[in-house]
Amino acid sequence: MKIEDIARLANVSKSAVSLALNDKPGVSEETRKIILDIAKEYNYVPLRKVNKNKKKQTKLIRFLACTSGDIVTDNYQTMPFFSQLISKLADEINHYSYSLLLSTIDKEMISKELKHLETEQASSAIILLGTNLSEDDILQIKEIQKNLVVIDTCFQKLDVDFVAINNYQGGYLAAKHLVSEGHTSIGYAMSQTRMYNFSERQKGFSDCLEDHQLYVNQDFFIEFPGMKITDQLLHETYLKNLHNLPSAIFCENDYIAISLVKTLTEIDYRIPEDISIIGFDDIPEATVISPELSTIHVPIKQIVQATLERISKMIEKKQTHSSCQLINTSLIKRNSVTAHKETE
Repeated sequence: MKIEDIARLANVSKSAVSLALNDKPGVSEETRKIILDIAKEYNYVPLRKVNKNKKKQTKLIRFLACTSGDIVTDNYQTMPFFSQLISKLADEINHYSYSLLLSTIDKEMISKELKHLETEQASSAIILLGTNLSEDDILQIKEIQKNLVVIDTCFQKLDVDFVAINNYQGGYLAAKHLVSEGHTSIGYAMSQTRMYNFSERQKGFSDCLEDHQLYVNQDFFIEFPGMKITDQLLHETYLKNLHNLPSAIFCENDYIAISLVKTLTEIDYRIPEDISIIGFDDIPEATVISPELSTIHVPIKQIVQATLERISKMIEKKQTHSSCQLINTSLIKRNSVTAHKETE
């Protein structure tokens, strides 16, 4: 982690971070505490200290994110899922004799920017956030650093190590829960931006409905921004114009679910009495909204542990082949889903 990363997480300037870390005046005590707490949480070590101890810490693991569009943005580290992922990685890497470096590059300049980073400070391995990346993007990085584990996506035809959520199983599990509660008229709230995770969730959800001789009516598909919470009037207008809303709606992630709850509440629908809502990811905000959101839990700690195990085997030359490891999800029942009651 660099000063720039702490500044981004704390929403302050790099100079403010420097003042706080060096215990100098010029920042408020509240801001100083926020900065120091972030530095502690992510195990920040000043570069000069790293250089002094480089004989002890010979293995540098680079966590790499490639920013683009509205999925992995410049401020991606402040988003709940990614923030939890990095925090767990910082915790779990303490069980190994590695140091962690967070790096962010432009998706449109992957090869050039990564080569520059590796020349400046070579890594022993890279953990790549693959959420928004294509096969070609991943192969460009693999050419530069052979010790590579890609997380949060999976391309099975590539000879690359992947650790990802079992999105298909999670989507299937969400549909199974709604069907078990008696829902047969079910809607689907999807991200406007498509990627591997969302596509797999949709496949799993659709297959479960098909197994129960059900399907989503074409009128019951609605699109939302996938990586932010919104209650746009456009969606209110769309929902008002539907003659019969479904009794339950699956949302591809919790951002969409919370946005939908806000939108429906604005037009006087009760959750879950009128419409049941289920999300995916189990971000912290899921327990803040009213009613608390039923969702699919993603085991971030297990994803991180599996990733570091693969990294360790690579570095120690104990790995002979690549693999795609999928980590299963689990259902979290809260208050946004209830049993369907037939209207008289």
